[in-house]
Amino acid sequence: MEETSPTTRVKHPMLDPIRAIHLKKGKIVTAQEAVELIRDNDTIVTAGFVGAGFAEDLAIHLKERFLNTGRPRNLTFTYPAGQGDGKTKGLNHLAIEGLVGKIICGHTGLTPGLGDLVNRNKIFGYNVPMGALVQLYRDIAAGKPGNLTHVGLGTFVDPRVDGGKLNELTKSQGEDIVTLMHIDGKEYLFYKTFPINVALLRGTTADPDGNVTMEKEALTLDALVMAMAARNCGGIVIAQVERVAERGTLNPRYVKIPGIMVDCVVVASPENHWQTFGEPYSPAYSCEIKVPMQMIAPMEMSPRKIICRRAAFELKPNSIVNLGIGMPEGVSQVAHEERILEYCTLTAESGLIGGLPMGGLNFGAGVNCDALIDENNQFDFYDGGGLDIAFLGMAETDGEGNVNVSKFGPRFTGPGGFIDISQNAKKVCFLGMFTAGARMSLEEGMLRINQEGRDRKFVRQVEHKTFSGRHAASKGQSVLYITSRCVFSLCEEGLELIEIAPGIDLETQVLAAMDFQPIIRNTPKLMDPRIFGLPPMGIKDDLLTIPLDERFTYHAADNVFFINLENYYVKSSEDIQKMKEIVGRMLGPLGRKVHTIANYDNFNVAPYLIDEYVEMVKYAADFYQSVTRYTTSTFLRMKLGDELQKRGVSPHIYESREEARKALYGS
Repeated sequence: MEETSPTTRVKHPMLDPIRAIHLKKGKIVTAQEAVELIRDNDTIVTAGFVGAGFAEDLAIHLKERFLNTGRPRNLTFTYPAGQGDGKTKGLNHLAIEGLVGKIICGHTGLTPGLGDLVNRNKIFGYNVPMGALVQLYRDIAAGKPGNLTHVGLGTFVDPRVDGGKLNELTKSQGEDIVTLMHIDGKEYLFYKTFPINVALLRGTTADPDGNVTMEKEALTLDALVMAMAARNCGGIVIAQVERVAERGTLNPRYVKIPGIMVDCVVVASPENHWQTFGEPYSPAYSCEIKVPMQMIAPMEMSPRKIICRRAAFELKPNSIVNLGIGMPEGVSQVAHEERILEYCTLTAESGLIGGLPMGGLNFGAGVNCDALIDENNQFDFYDGGGLDIAFLGMAETDGEGNVNVSKFGPRFTGPGGFIDISQNAKKVCFLGMFTAGARMSLEEGMLRINQEGRDRKFVRQVEHKTFSGRHAASKGQSVLYITSRCVFSLCEEGLELIEIAPGIDLETQVLAAMDFQPIIRNTPKLMDPRIFGLPPMGIKDDLLTIPLDERFTYHAADNVFFINLENYYVKSSEDIQKMKEIVGRMLGPLGRKVHTIANYDNFNVAPYLIDEYVEMVKYAADFYQSVTRYTTSTFLRMKLGDELQKRGVSPHIYESREEARKALYGS
């Protein structure tokens, strides 16, 4: 790698002439003038997420310059997310032999032309996790040597595997960009920085000084750190916009890229400045309006909906969720149909927080979001453990629990943010078909396989390790693999079969269609029958009902036992016996009595069970050193207090949690 410290970075050869011109006429130039500044062997960073934020006009004019003149040659393109429509737009314009010499990217699935150059060993190809790459741009801007992270361990990016190298040319002649390091006995990957000569960015409005705003953009992405990186490497920043404002009229709070970092501003042709590759302009995508959610139609019943329905059972109140591209997008539609979308927060790696992420060529954009942040900041949040659950695609899986979504024969797609997300979410659910191309139907709530799929997806060994099952198991990560006919869970030994669909035969339609034998400890339970019916499943009550086991918590540091019976209704003797069993199991082995706080807000007991319930409370009281109870209901305080007093149990019930805590701690 070239040295990237600020003291050794060389200015771009066109930098001084550009700035001399700026003194005369400002920074507004034509697209042809802008791309003339790009030289042979330059490294170019491009912003964009599918089509959102991509400088389409600049890409087209760069292509035309090369086709007309044969220059510039041997460019390196670095970009984090897929930037294309899978056909002709985005970076597909630049997939020309001779123009491109190297790519360092997060995703190539939407740019098949670049993928073809990699597969034919015509260019050097590197893939690194999207989050690691956007954070690397920040490190380049700051003059740091690289990005140190755990992201990528155990995957194809790990230098003990392929080091992110995509073809034989790169493996035999390419330099290493990822290094394994050990710090305090732990393994990390070090992604090396490299100089950036040109940044091709995009915004909505610019002034002659180069200040750029993004009020009509669907995403802000990493435009700011990319501009900083190019500027601090002595490079050039070119911004595509749709309009120009008078100098001094832009609100400074809306300026996303300051003019001190911008060298050229190009006003794009309207047809080359769509908000996304699927939408010319939607004020909902740019957070200018919110749209009625009733407009979202329910999914039609299909194998995909069956999978997304089963996945929706994993949602929990107040959970922060990431949805991957493709099949996982359907989880949001199911959640909306079940009226539970408001109880969790959906996010996308593009920087979207809240609302409803879009799919297809609008993927990355969203409607009705709560906040929109930069991409690198979103990955900081993800990498630090901010995600409660992620729903991701699953193309190939093996018995070790490894997942491949990045390479299939000669076709390489790259993982985008898949590695960052799957390695850092507290829980991961992989969604995919059991076999490719199977034909299925539903008959009276039973799943029928009418024709088996042509290709197996549960294989002996995945072709490319995008997710490491062994790495996940070693750190105790919760992982599910959800298909329409069965569900697997990751354990230390590998993939364990835990559920099967009604109507599916275990031997002939599951085990016989796999290349390996999964672990089966117990008879797999049937998947919830509601998943296979046509009406909504009605899982809102399930979501909002906290399981009894989760209502009892012991905090060892303070020796405090918390009981949360809020909104709980004791309807049977089984409920009471379950409570007694939980208390005995949790407190019996401690060998000491505990301080207890019990929340009785909106709690109720069937009248005929009062005596049995109070006897259970007396049993539990033997484990207590002290106990405080509280409820906002005056009636319940009086009723429960009287019943406890009659049976010789401490009767005082406080009105609030704070009162209960003060009584317990004496302050």
